[in-house]
Amino acid sequence: MTGYMPYTLAFGAFSHWELLIVLVVALLIFGRRLPDIARSVGRSLTEFKKGINEAKETKDEFVNDVKEIGNDVAKETKSAAGLDEPEDGMS
Repeated sequence: MTGYMPYTLAFGAFSHWELLIVLVVALLIFGRRLPDIARSVGRSLTEFKKGINEAKETKDEFVNDVKEIGNDVAKETKSAAGLDEPEDGMS
């Protein structure tokens, strides 16, 4: 399918002219507050990204802790079963 692809929302398709009219109306309504609104949205996005990164770091730390605990449990299990290797390298 080639040609013009309109923007579709819940109520139907919007052309470029309709979107331009909506932007002009928004500019008239918000006018002088628009820079403040944009700044506020920018700060919100920055805080959101920081929160996402902190969540990823916390998840990575949790995964590493679980892996360490799993390795410790495996080592202790082998030791208790007498399957561990001698520490000095002699058989």
